Amino acid sequence: MRRLPSLFVAAGLAAGMAVPAFAVDKTYDTEEASIRVETVAGGLKHPWGLAFLPDGNMLVTERPGFLRIVTPEGKISEAIYGVPEVDARSQGGLLDVALDPDFEENRLVYLTYSEKGDTPEDKNKNGTAVARGHLTESMSPQLKDVEVIFRQQSKEASTNHFGSRLVFDREGHLFVTLGERQQEKFRGQAQDLSSHLGKIVRIMPDGSVPEDNPFVGKEGALPEIWSYGHRNPQGAALNPETGALWENEHGPRGGDEINIPEPGKNYGWPVVSNGVNYSGTPVGTGEKSAPGMEDPHYQWTPSIGASGMAFYTGDAIPEWKGNLFVGGLAIPSLRRLTLDGDEITAEEPLLEDLGLRIRDVRQGPDGALYLLTDDEEGQILRITKAE
Repeated sequence: MRRLPSLFVAAGLAAGMAVPAFAVDKTYDTEEASIRVETVAGGLKHPWGLAFLPDGNMLVTERPGFLRIVTPEGKISEAIYGVPEVDARSQGGLLDVALDPDFEENRLVYLTYSEKGDTPEDKNKNGTAVARGHLTESMSPQLKDVEVIFRQQSKEASTNHFGSRLVFDREGHLFVTLGERQQEKFRGQAQDLSSHLGKIVRIMPDGSVPEDNPFVGKEGALPEIWSYGHRNPQGAALNPETGALWENEHGPRGGDEINIPEPGKNYGWPVVSNGVNYSGTPVGTGEKSAPGMEDPHYQWTPSIGASGMAFYTGDAIPEWKGNLFVGGLAIPSLRRLTLDGDEITAEEPLLEDLGLRIRDVRQGPDGALYLLTDDEEGQILRITKAE
């Protein structure tokens, strides 16, 4: 495989580092380790998702609809041609990115995005979609043979709560998290098995349905559904110890959650919640739990605006090995959670003084922790152990 950094000049791509107006280079003494936080690249427009290529470069999505390659040195490519058209309004646009488990053989890249309605009566509606395409190794990398493999049913006239994290499990199934589109007239569909709103779905890489999904063959239920009763899941990761999917999701005023979604189970929204509506009125029944509905594995009140999730398995910061990291948007921060098996035993807020909204959290091939900051001048931050 040709290393893409060598293509930057040849392809006429951006050969310089984008220097943000506010670059970070700070050290912190945390509870377990002294760390260094530094800006790798800046000038990204609301970056949303990050995936590491085998050669060490990064694929980064920008919410307005651009996919770019960023080198470890911070050089940013021009936008990659072939990305599907997105409905970039409010929280919508180009969202997560993931590589196929067999990427080195098939070069397949998966994207989630808000897709416009395709009929005149649906022109103001949209929904979360998943597309995949082949990333070429040409002098000007692009996505080719792009196909949509999943579309959220139904599309609605809303610009919020698209969910959108992509996670492959060890068997090659693809999990997609889907929001309930926020508005009260839609959100009840999170409890409706004939709708994808407020669900986590599990599909095959080509969009087909695994035969062992929990609602396959059940009348009135969409077969892609894995779990339901979710609000707006914007973080997800596979637990490296157990292989189980973990996800985090926004509550309203309070009640952000971490769940370990199991097949066929109901996670309560909008019937029960640890939070209240933005108006201060009770959510649903006004109760925090109910029979037949799963309590959150962990919750935040007040809300941190949970987004992005990564289990740390690296050696670059050995004191953090086995910890779980979650980004915060509403309370700009990075949250470090310690684990004993599946139990979350303690939490340490980090980087609060930066005031930067953390959209995504990923572990790099170098063992460092990488963060995307959600801003008009968004950055990629790298966390290493301080020397």
